Amino acid sequence: MADRTAPNCHLRLEWVYGYRGHQCRNNLYYTAAKEIVYFVAGVGVVYNTREHKQKFYLGHNDDIISLALHPERVLVATGQVGKEPYICVWDSYTVQTVSILKDVHTHGIACLAFDLEGQCLVSVGLDSKNTICVWDWRRGKVLAAAPGHTDRIFDISWDLYQPNKLVSCGVKHIKFWGLCGNALTPKRGVFGKTGDLQTILCLACAKDEVTYSGALNGDIYVWKGINLMRTIQGAHGSGIFSMNACEEGFATGGRDGCVRLWDLNFKPITVIDLRETDQGYKVARGENSRGLSVRSVCWRGDHILVGTQDSEIFEVVVHDRNKPFLIMQGHCEGELWALAVHPTKPLAMTGSDDRSVRIWSLIDHALIARCNMEEPIRCAAVSTDGIHIALGMKDGSFTVLRVRDMTEVVHVKDRKEAIHELKYSPDGAHLAVGSNENTVDIYGVVQRYKKVGECISSNSFITHMDWTTDSKYLQTNDGSGRRLFYRMPSGKEVTNKEELKLVQWASWTCVLGPEVNGIWPKYSDINDINSVDANFNNQVLVTADDYGLVKLMRYPCIRKGAKFKKYLGHSAHITNVRWSHDYQWVVTIGGADHSVFQWKFIPERKSKEALHIAPQETLADSNSEESDSDQSDVPEMDSEIEQETQLTYRRQVYKEDLPQLKEQCKEKHRTTAMKKRERAPGNGIKLHFIHGYRGYDCRSNLFYTQTGEIVYHVAAVGVVYNRQQNTQRFYMGHDDDILCLAIHPLKDYVATGQVGRDSSVHIWDTDTLKPMSVLKGFHQLGVCALDFSADGKRLASVGLDDNHTIVLWDWRKGEKLSAMRGSKDKIFVVKINPYLPDKLITAGVKHMKFWHKAGGGLIGRKGNMGKTETMMCAVYGWSEEMVFSGTCGGDICIWRDMFLMKTVKAHDGPVFSMHALEKGFVTGGKDGIVALWDDTFERCLKTYAIKRAVLAQGSKGLLLEDNPSIRAISLGHGHILVGTKNGEILEVDKSGPITLLVQGHMEGEVWGLATHPHLPLCATVSDDKTLRIWDLSPSHCMLAVRKLRKGGRCCCFSPDGKALAVGLNDGSFLIVNADTLEDLVSFHHRKDIISDIRFSPGVGKYLAVASGDSFVDIYNVMSSKRVGVCKGCLSYITHLDWDKRGKLLQVNTSAKELFFFEAPRGKRQTIPASEVEKIDWSTWTCVLGPSVEGAWPVISEVAEVTAACLSNDRRVLATGDDLGYVKLFRYPVKGKYAKFKRYVAHSTHVTNVRWTHDDSLLVTVGGGDTCLMIWAHEPEGLREFKPCDSEESDIESEDDGGYDSDVTRENEINYTIKALSTNMRPMTGVKPHLQMKEPSIDERQGVVRGSRPPVSRALPQPEKLQTNNVGKKKRPIEDLVLELVFGYRGNDCRNNVHYLNEGADIIYHTASVGIVLNLTTSCQSFYVEHSDDILCLTINQHPKFPNVVATGQVGDTGDMSATSPSIHVWDAMTKQTLSVLRCFHSGGVCSVSFSATGRLLLSVGLDPEHTVTIWKWQEGAKVASRVGHTQRIFVAEFRPDSDTHFVSVGIKHVRFWTLAGRALLSKKGVLSSIEDARMQTMLSVAFGAVP
Repeated sequence: MADRTAPNCHLRLEWVYGYRGHQCRNNLYYTAAKEIVYFVAGVGVVYNTREHKQKFYLGHNDDIISLALHPERVLVATGQVGKEPYICVWDSYTVQTVSILKDVHTHGIACLAFDLEGQCLVSVGLDSKNTICVWDWRRGKVLAAAPGHTDRIFDISWDLYQPNKLVSCGVKHIKFWGLCGNALTPKRGVFGKTGDLQTILCLACAKDEVTYSGALNGDIYVWKGINLMRTIQGAHGSGIFSMNACEEGFATGGRDGCVRLWDLNFKPITVIDLRETDQGYKVARGENSRGLSVRSVCWRGDHILVGTQDSEIFEVVVHDRNKPFLIMQGHCEGELWALAVHPTKPLAMTGSDDRSVRIWSLIDHALIARCNMEEPIRCAAVSTDGIHIALGMKDGSFTVLRVRDMTEVVHVKDRKEAIHELKYSPDGAHLAVGSNENTVDIYGVVQRYKKVGECISSNSFITHMDWTTDSKYLQTNDGSGRRLFYRMPSGKEVTNKEELKLVQWASWTCVLGPEVNGIWPKYSDINDINSVDANFNNQVLVTADDYGLVKLMRYPCIRKGAKFKKYLGHSAHITNVRWSHDYQWVVTIGGADHSVFQWKFIPERKSKEALHIAPQETLADSNSEESDSDQSDVPEMDSEIEQETQLTYRRQVYKEDLPQLKEQCKEKHRTTAMKKRERAPGNGIKLHFIHGYRGYDCRSNLFYTQTGEIVYHVAAVGVVYNRQQNTQRFYMGHDDDILCLAIHPLKDYVATGQVGRDSSVHIWDTDTLKPMSVLKGFHQLGVCALDFSADGKRLASVGLDDNHTIVLWDWRKGEKLSAMRGSKDKIFVVKINPYLPDKLITAGVKHMKFWHKAGGGLIGRKGNMGKTETMMCAVYGWSEEMVFSGTCGGDICIWRDMFLMKTVKAHDGPVFSMHALEKGFVTGGKDGIVALWDDTFERCLKTYAIKRAVLAQGSKGLLLEDNPSIRAISLGHGHILVGTKNGEILEVDKSGPITLLVQGHMEGEVWGLATHPHLPLCATVSDDKTLRIWDLSPSHCMLAVRKLRKGGRCCCFSPDGKALAVGLNDGSFLIVNADTLEDLVSFHHRKDIISDIRFSPGVGKYLAVASGDSFVDIYNVMSSKRVGVCKGCLSYITHLDWDKRGKLLQVNTSAKELFFFEAPRGKRQTIPASEVEKIDWSTWTCVLGPSVEGAWPVISEVAEVTAACLSNDRRVLATGDDLGYVKLFRYPVKGKYAKFKRYVAHSTHVTNVRWTHDDSLLVTVGGGDTCLMIWAHEPEGLREFKPCDSEESDIESEDDGGYDSDVTRENEINYTIKALSTNMRPMTGVKPHLQMKEPSIDERQGVVRGSRPPVSRALPQPEKLQTNNVGKKKRPIEDLVLELVFGYRGNDCRNNVHYLNEGADIIYHTASVGIVLNLTTSCQSFYVEHSDDILCLTINQHPKFPNVVATGQVGDTGDMSATSPSIHVWDAMTKQTLSVLRCFHSGGVCSVSFSATGRLLLSVGLDPEHTVTIWKWQEGAKVASRVGHTQRIFVAEFRPDSDTHFVSVGIKHVRFWTLAGRALLSKKGVLSSIEDARMQTMLSVAFGAVP
């Protein structure tokens, strides 16, 4: 049977014929090394003309359409098309990627340009807004972005003489841009009367604000500033496509086929007319004879490069300009389909829709002959003796030429539709011609191509044909996917397949047939493979497909989904592929990119020697991606890993969705809002201890901290455990399952990543438990792996999305440094190289990848490992290139760079965790063994087996089984710390004894929970088939455990605490001795899960057992007989409660029904609601009924209340719900939507809650998170005042005090946009010239900072109007100058009058003007850069930034265009703009505030979300942004001593904010400690000192 692996030989791109001249401009340059750089298809080409060699850059995965050269002329930037296009900056010398810029543009990148220093790169997108983006390209970071224009932009350039200025041009426009802060601000060029408004195709900048641009009609427009100064008419006959500036002057190239040179003042020097050349393309071609058209020019010294529309490159020497030299040719625009190779010489023939046939020399890499035909050519074939070439045409004819001089032999037209395939027979006697009329015609070569037969059995067009070696048979493939055979030359179909048993095929180019089954993917029947060709000698097959991939496979490949090696280069579909006659090369041709690629074939024996040649770096590996076949030599998946790979962590509802859901439910709520809602309870709970550790699906998530405490995670909580005191402290910042944990090299900070729709990574301090930084906005679904760099500055994270995106962060700043799709398969581990923080590795299912950072992207290569193994863990060794990884088969792989050196057998079953020490390694595996190794994995120094026998005295629990699977290992403080799959944390002493520190349930949901009637104990039972008894006193240990036959969902202690009843999932239940857990009695009466079980109060005479098949059975405990059955429920029973007398049962079902049954017979009773409340219930765990109505949230559809428990003093009801919240309510909870206190710690649904017998503790269990959490109860009155750790209720209460009318009005103002409203705002009142001259004194005093006396806001009347200090613009004389502004905006703004210069000036604003008024001279001076009303103003109080003012204005949408709201930061004295911050606050900016150091600026928007944003205003960079509040925020201010804390106030709320990295965390102000205080609308804020 054929081998199932990919072939060992490979292909290397050797030459590309062609140049992309169509639809591109300015894409051809000289590099510093005098090489020529350009692109064709998806390949960047560096061509050395002197040595006639090409180098290739293969980092793109689709057509390249734009190119820019760095001013130092070594680096090149190229941009591509595609759904998620990116820009690569690469080195033209090494052809390696330097940086990848991604995630901004869509559709494609139309233009690129570097600035003068080469620090910034500007790009223009092909999206509908033609977005312009400025990059700091080395860091891959966007500095500014703005919509460019509504129509196509053709060229963009930096002004090389003025900083931060750009010019762009395109369809009917030219724009002059200024870059300030993060804002790009355009000014449109004014054509005026000097020239027509028309499309500008190219431009170049010169000194003194002069810009030259080439127009569509062949004129050159000269601009000064933004105004058209003059035109140079008729510079070219028609459109000017390219303009290139150099030291000597300018070169322009146009559609008329001329290149003109101009001096620096744009006086003409000379014309080079390429139409006169004897070389190149000057044939009239019927209807589209457009002659030669220049698309790109580059002038350096005395050489000029010219690129034409027809894929030619000329080089012209200036002093010998009449002899241009043709250095590169290719086919012109039009599909390229025809390819044939010469049978005896290294020649390839191609024919295209451009109607030319060309012969290429594969040795000289040159075009040696060409000939033009009348019709587009679709296929070609060379006769066996190499004398004739036959060409099939699109019109159904075919022509035969002599190869040596291209003269016609014969022209035959027998068909009307295109000829798609033709082939000569091996004996040279016949030519088979396949057409789109479903026929193959056979012609006799010697009879001057007379038709001698035809094959007519196909019912679709003919796609491929092959002859047998004896020329007796022909096989065909057609468009419907049928393979047929014909006898030659008659053309009779062969129906008896026996005849064909022994035939040998002369060639194999068919895509159908058993020999080539493997070229098709396993489950696909799509017709996307266009061509194949077999190399019988080396037994390899090459295929070409619609995705631009060339693949190499073994031949024959019988089974579908064969392994392959794939090569990128062609961007779109490849139409044909052929081996050269001696199998040295493969030639492929691209359809849309009409380029010819020549690949060198490197057979197996040579490829060993070629290993030391660095593999050409590509974004897609050039060795094959795994195909999806079940490769026979892969060891089977370990069951544990199999399970884990299937986990998706998807949620029905994410906590992030709650605000929207609540909004949707608001309407229901409105109706009940009028009724008074129940207050929240006064008491609270505080998380005290958690039994549990997440080992079943996480690895390497357990570490020692600096102080010797132990940090790990479980559910949504980061836990710091102190083993001396047996206490835990908690980091509660997450709101869903934490999946991974990494520790900072200094062991003081920890990073944890969680599940979520937009999941976040928190970096927090293990000592203070405060978040240092929160990283959000990149990972969907969850974060599954994290690692810090050795210097602790960077953090790598891997997401759970389908592509397992890898992100590298500067975590303190919260900045994403780079990101890349990791792999389709699950990634288990990421590690940053400790020696080179730019490198990292990822390992996971069937792969190991080695990455390095390139700007905003990462470039990955697969490790070469022969057979593919799944990697579970990996670490770096003692030098930067050594990597050690643990596989799922128990081996350790030792890597150097990306090559596998050797493997060492370490464990039976997968190696889940490894840890590198100073001298050696420690590993842990599924076999429950911890192994210590030397530093080369030569010797195993010691092994420790995790067994019950070696458990030390002080253990806090019991090992469930010997040799549990080990998931995490770490060392420190003389011990080895081990985490197991069963949720145990153990400490192994180097000398052998093992101490169990913490344990919890294993994988499986935990539902059953019962607290002991008079001791601090509780019992839990879980789907992991164990029943456990826990000590709730400070010793916090597991006292007993028992394995059950089946998982269980409920349990209950008898009233005397001696017996324990357990309900199992198979419908049986047992009663066991509560001390020894030995069976007392068991019953099996039901088929479905036992969902709740309860002893009757008092002596516990009866036992009620509720099952999933909607019955409650009542048993007499003494006689062990069933005495009653409660019938009548329609659905699954969820909760049971007895009344105090033991006579009545209350039952809840999953259909939200409430029933009452009389015990012991089980007769159903109907009791009116008013009576139910009078009944004295022994316990209350039900979730239905009027007394708990208020516990159901507004969004009860998605968040069911799953459990409840009333405290024994009947004051507080605790509930658990589907979203993982534990809530406390004041009992009875009457009326809808009562207020509550809410606590997050469980990640998924809380399945059960119980108070202990004395109400001192609340115990809760989580479903999927397997945790048992113990909460300390803090009754009312005892709580010392401390920050409240619970969130307030869901809905803002409506019963608060009313508004002041001013406030109401202001809350409702909608700001219209001047720039957009066509009719000016309606005027009211008296016109100004009819009013009294004196401005009225505004009595309302401004709030002035400091304790200076209030100032009257009326302006002193100036004696005569002084204009000396007005900020005059240098404008033509007839402009108006603003002299004096009356008025101040007080009607809807606050805190907007300030003193400057020790009280000498005051600053305020009105309309769109900022005003500085000097109090001594009464002179006003103005800042007039705003385009719309200013709404807020603040001053930087830091001495480093004197007189720096920030003002925020009204604006419309937040699309970053010129009409977006913006904040201007300016100097009050000079009126200089320091920075402009465009923002996404649609509507406007209503509050601004500077931080203590003056470097940060806080802004609040008027958008519906009232977004709060923090800026580094000097760079124009947005640091963080977050939804502020549902209702209007009036003021937000930084604390005067802080850069990270600020407060926002507004309608009925105060929020206290913290900036952590790039994330904003906020807490609502809580008034709970003050009796009867109501949350009112806050209008202002001031900060006091703490005494």
